[in-house]
Amino acid sequence: MTDTLNRTAPAANDVGQELRIEGLAAGYGKVQVLWDVSLHAAPGEFVAVIGANGAGKTTTLRAVSGVVKPSAGRITLGGVDITRAEPSRVVALGLGHVPEGRELFPHMTVRENLDLGAAMSAAARARAAETLGEVYALFPRLQERAGQLAGTLSGGEQQMVAVGRALMACPSVLVVDEPSLGLSPLMTQTVFEALKAVNAQGVTVVLVEQNVNLSLKLAHRAYVLENGQVVKEGTGAALLADPAVREAYLAL
Repeated sequence: MTDTLNRTAPAANDVGQELRIEGLAAGYGKVQVLWDVSLHAAPGEFVAVIGANGAGKTTTLRAVSGVVKPSAGRITLGGVDITRAEPSRVVALGLGHVPEGRELFPHMTVRENLDLGAAMSAAARARAAETLGEVYALFPRLQERAGQLAGTLSGGEQQMVAVGRALMACPSVLVVDEPSLGLSPLMTQTVFEALKAVNAQGVTVVLVEQNVNLSLKLAHRAYVLENGQVVKEGTGAALLADPAVREAYLAL
């Protein structure tokens, strides 16, 4: 990754939808994790959400995809209220979620895992063959491994499957949780370049990632979460140059 990835405006296209979160509060049982979180990603924008472990980043994405039900606030996707929608409804409206830890079906093949990504939407099923070709073009190794059990793949290959599965749903907004977790630097670069390419095609991308340096270089804009609250926001380039961000997350 080079500094040429720094960007300050979204791609000019109409493929992606807007994702907007307003005053979000959420947690697990009696344990509250998020307090009044507000952020948005404009159509075609690449937004990074950074912060330490336990800051609430994963919970934010789970609330967006319907896995966690908010206790307060509002979430809209392309102007449609999805605050307490079921995950299947959220996927049908255009959201793709690449979860932390990949969550593949290890005893199913690569191809079977990918096919599952298109199963939740009639529109995605209708163009599944075309989308599969696009996924294979993005990750040629998956075509080579199509008949291999997902559980026997390397960590990087599994991450490719997780991203590919989400893309099979033909999302207009893709949320991605810690894609570099456990990956080598080379495989991390491969996955990040794929996300950059997806965004260049017009898909709105929201990335949660511990690799702050790469995230901020790739993002048009970014948010910093601390203790379940947004404490900073700005362009990726501005936050990368922010002394407080550099000291806290880049050890500089």
